[in-house]
Amino acid sequence: MKTLNEPEDELRPEYKRADFGEMVRGKYAQRLKSETNIVVLEPEIAAAFPTDEAVNNALRFLLSIVETSSHLIASPKQAVHTD
Repeated sequence: MKTLNEPEDELRPEYKRADFGEMVRGKYAQRLKSETNIVVLEPEIAAAFPTDEAVNNALRFLLSIVETSSHLIASPKQAVHTD
């Protein structure tokens, strides 16, 4: 009888470890690092924004404020009135 914690051996008996070549630890780590966008939050920030959706919503809101503010600040300088 198999227990729940016992891993299932799916490797066929005709395969040998030597058939798979040398294993290299971290072989793809640099490529994975350059292709992903992982951000680690400080614990107090993670507590305030517990899901990726919460973080994205907060950042979108902040971005909209920045965009609106920069338009308000830039508008008077761009508007030139000639009489």
